[in-house]
Amino acid sequence: MTLDPEDSKIITLARAARARNGSAEGAAVRDETGRTYSATNVALSSLTLSAVQVAVATAISSGAQTLEAAALVTAGDGPSAEDAAVAAELGVKALLVAGPDGTLRG
Repeated sequence: MTLDPEDSKIITLARAARARNGSAEGAAVRDETGRTYSATNVALSSLTLSAVQVAVATAISSGAQTLEAAALVTAGDGPSAEDAAVAAELGVKALLVAGPDGTLRG
């Protein structure tokens, strides 16, 4: 499968965020204007969010109205039903899922 260069970019951003923070998950989203937002999961005793949820929240809090694409990089099964739902609510047709090496899994 050949990815659009813009989709490859968000996978790269998600991988970089995951590696930089040593996190279980990295995610990146692209909004309707082409701006990108990357994030990792948050696992605190008082707050737990997936990387997709954090990336979407960052985009929305920065003024995004819709999302063109979303990517999740994880060694786990991912994405959760919640991740898929939040991405779909903002217009994402298919959440890209890749392993830590960037190999697209779904």
